[in-house]
Amino acid sequence: MTDSLAGPEGAAADADAGVPVRLDRPDRSRPEPLWHQVAQTLSTNIEEGIWSPGDRLPGEGQLCELLGVSRITIRHALQKLEDHGLVRKEHGRGTFVRSSRLVGGSESVTSFSREMQDLGRRPGSVLLDTSVVMADARTASALELDKPREVLRIRRLRTGDGRPIGIQTAHILRDLVPGLDGGEVADGSLYDLLQQRFGLAPVQAEEVYRVGTASEEEAPLLEVEAGSPVFLVLRVARSERGPFEFTTSTMRGDRYEIRTTLRQST
Repeated sequence: MTDSLAGPEGAAADADAGVPVRLDRPDRSRPEPLWHQVAQTLSTNIEEGIWSPGDRLPGEGQLCELLGVSRITIRHALQKLEDHGLVRKEHGRGTFVRSSRLVGGSESVTSFSREMQDLGRRPGSVLLDTSVVMADARTASALELDKPREVLRIRRLRTGDGRPIGIQTAHILRDLVPGLDGGEVADGSLYDLLQQRFGLAPVQAEEVYRVGTASEEEAPLLEVEAGSPVFLVLRVARSERGPFEFTTSTMRGDRYEIRTTLRQST
């Protein structure tokens, strides 16, 4: 597929194959910034497979004309897509589609739902299990417990635009969330709910990333073959009162990647 061209109403077609592309102009009456709306319409074409990995996006000037926004807006939108691993920029050649993946390694504490929204995708969840259990040794160590304590365990399949991305199992100190039913967080942001109902706001999180393989149980949920490569992510979230959540995640290796910025120390 080559560069895509669009008409004045936002309908677009590939110059060679006639593949329908949708480039809707941003609605200036909406509260979302123009660059965010532009990023969403571009990512929609990528997520729906209209633009495939390796395809080159229209140039900045062409996107300005098609979408009716400034070059600064286009650059901001493209930078957001690059930050989240959807596109890559090649000097002198243009912007190309990368494989659609969720990018880990953010410098801020964010929820899965917020990561999906920032990427222009629709976050979703399927509740797999919820129960109150005694913290096992690994959970107790992660939460720095000095005596046995109950945790609310919530296991969910996390999706983006309806496609499975990972399986997350959260362990939350039970006495910090009295009355919380795991079913209440079947969908949506767990962090938002904890902050709104219990004043638990993560101010810091430590994460460990490892490489593993999908188990026989996990593979059908993730829609991969057993033994497929996955990222195993361990996260401990802290509020101002100390650690309150320990989450283990199994993320599809082809839909999740880790990116970080390294700077030379002085």
